[in-house]
Amino acid sequence: MSSRESRLNGPQDTGRDYRNLSEPRYRIAHDRNRRVPVRDGVDLLADVHRPDATGRYPALIAASPYPRQMQDLGAPAGFIEAGATDFWVSRGYAHVIANVRGTGGSGGTFGFMDAQERRDMHDLVEWAAAQPWCDGNVGMIGISYFAMTQLEAAVERPPHLKAIFPVAATADLYEAASHHGLASASFITPFLSMMGLTSDRSDAFWRRNPAIALARRVLNTPRLHQKFSTMNGEAAVTMMRGLLKLPHSPHPWDELWLDMMVRHPVRDQWWEERNLLPLLDRVDIPVYLGCDWDNVPLHLPSTFTLWKALAHNGNVRMAMLGQYALTWPWESLHHEALAWFDHWLKGADTGIMDGPPVRYVLPGADGWHTAETWPPPTATHLQWALRADGGLAADEGEPGAREYLTLGAGLNRAKASPIDPPSALTWTSTPLDHDLDVVGPIELRLTASATAMDTAWIALLQDVSPDDEVTDVTAGWLRASLRAVDEQASIDGAPVLPCTDAAAVPLGEYVTYRIPLVPNARRFSAGHRVRLLLSSDDQDPSTPAMMNFRHAAVGTSSLNTVASGSRLLLPALS
Repeated sequence: MSSRESRLNGPQDTGRDYRNLSEPRYRIAHDRNRRVPVRDGVDLLADVHRPDATGRYPALIAASPYPRQMQDLGAPAGFIEAGATDFWVSRGYAHVIANVRGTGGSGGTFGFMDAQERRDMHDLVEWAAAQPWCDGNVGMIGISYFAMTQLEAAVERPPHLKAIFPVAATADLYEAASHHGLASASFITPFLSMMGLTSDRSDAFWRRNPAIALARRVLNTPRLHQKFSTMNGEAAVTMMRGLLKLPHSPHPWDELWLDMMVRHPVRDQWWEERNLLPLLDRVDIPVYLGCDWDNVPLHLPSTFTLWKALAHNGNVRMAMLGQYALTWPWESLHHEALAWFDHWLKGADTGIMDGPPVRYVLPGADGWHTAETWPPPTATHLQWALRADGGLAADEGEPGAREYLTLGAGLNRAKASPIDPPSALTWTSTPLDHDLDVVGPIELRLTASATAMDTAWIALLQDVSPDDEVTDVTAGWLRASLRAVDEQASIDGAPVLPCTDAAAVPLGEYVTYRIPLVPNARRFSAGHRVRLLLSSDDQDPSTPAMMNFRHAAVGTSSLNTVASGSRLLLPALS
């Protein structure tokens, strides 16, 4: 085992037995700032890290808008996601880390998953395949935005792209930026500010800055590096927020912000250009999907829409991971990815295709679980009522309703009144008398009225231990005016909300809303309680929010009333 391999953070496999994996044997040669011409005359910039030996090798491309020069920094930062270069190159792969157009010195203007970026990814793959150090077999690697560019390339079908590993991907930008009409402002706003800030920095700033060189040495010391194994998404969002006040060029970053947050509040053609789902029927190369269960407000939803959209492809595998499985710098699942690429790019029999195609962690339980399909066919939905007494149970009890208050800004109140209704409601089950394994799509069928023409519904599912420790499990969101459901497009029985047309809420009238919570998995152990929290504004830091991702408020004051006829649908394994 190499020294690098011994300190990779995170889980490295999904419980499979591997064989015939490439061993570390090569030193690294670096070709920095290589120009990659694309079809419209623009040059992208890439760093090529390859074995320092004569020969041709498969290439693994990692492309994103993040500084390619920093991918070996070792920091627990959300932009270090290309993978451990020395792991890959030592095992006989060229690791090509590229900047998409308009970032990191690459020419052109950044378009955030637009059609031009897709074409660029095709050309980048074909450029790598034609290089003298490449044997013509190309794969792609990296998480988050690096995973998204893998999908962008795959739908363009470059002839030399043989396999991809897009873990923690988003296939539909609207799905990540707007949660059924509620803008994910605490993510998108700092993300675009961070992009503007980093893209303004020169190559010399990243490569010749003594402070960065010192940080690289310190951050990669084994003892400190190991501490990063439990960094989470909340820490990443907090770090990005710290960049909001730093200056950056307004173009294209502020232009994109206006497009995403202001000009296109519903799903329209601007968003559809950045939606890969309708194009995935073109993809027939092997695809390895995955995510961690905690990544509810960003990449987790797309994992399952991708799985469904790739149902025609027999070479798709999926791994669903537990807590701290995709921390930064990303270096988890490297052994799993090695088995994948050794199989598809080197022709080795590694065992990666053995067994059921879905492997998943069930938080609260031990070991890996498997399934032939997703969701597991043994899951059946329990229907629990949101009782008028605040209980959550199969029995509705005495019919009734509960109400809460959400306030808009600018009301000129010095403080809340003691007679105000609460700002959120919870419904809690009695302690469970047996383990309850919940796996798959979750839905809230909410029967509620509002005193405003629009409001927000923000639902959070929680696990409450006997000592009252609360764990957030998953969440669902809906802007009430975008409540229309496409009944023909349901995913595994869960509602699909097109979010294309708004309709005012009828004042004071009960309306039934179908609110999909992001699919998840959890063992609610015997003695624990299941809790549902419902609010209409999560800007207040005292209101729980998954990964601390919060939404732009709808801005209307409303007294919202929830009828006991509402139901929470939980998929329970039999």
